[in-house]
Amino acid sequence: MAIQTQPAFSGFIASDPQLSTTESGDARLYMKVGKEHYRQEDDGSFTQLETTFHHLVAFKAAAEQGHLRLAKGDKIIAEGYVREYRYRDASGQAIEGEEFVARRLGHDMARTRYDVDRTPRRSPPERDATAFTAPEHRPATASPAAVSL
Repeated sequence: MAIQTQPAFSGFIASDPQLSTTESGDARLYMKVGKEHYRQEDDGSFTQLETTFHHLVAFKAAAEQGHLRLAKGDKIIAEGYVREYRYRDASGQAIEGEEFVARRLGHDMARTRYDVDRTPRRSPPERDATAFTAPEHRPATASPAAVSL
């Protein structure tokens, strides 16, 4: 079976994440994100180019968890897809653009310091999480509850 992949975005959160609800009542998280660009020079050094800014949205559980855990300035990685949109605003002006729709969203481990809580989550009663439990891997010096990265 082939490995399934999706487009990804890595960058930083450039605005305060805003939580709202959709017309159907689902959680919706919106944030402006920045992407730093670099060019490698012939001598091996890098030159920073202009940073670009984009719209990122997440829905349902990704939106709720993202709102709890993410803040302006955080370095993130998101998995999802790009969606183009078109609508007319209140004055009748045509608005067009694109946004990254994040299905999975979290901190960039290479650029963020944090602790990992490996305490098992409680599963909803109708779902058996036993089949989805990953093997436990801990460095020999780590405490059972947390690993500092």
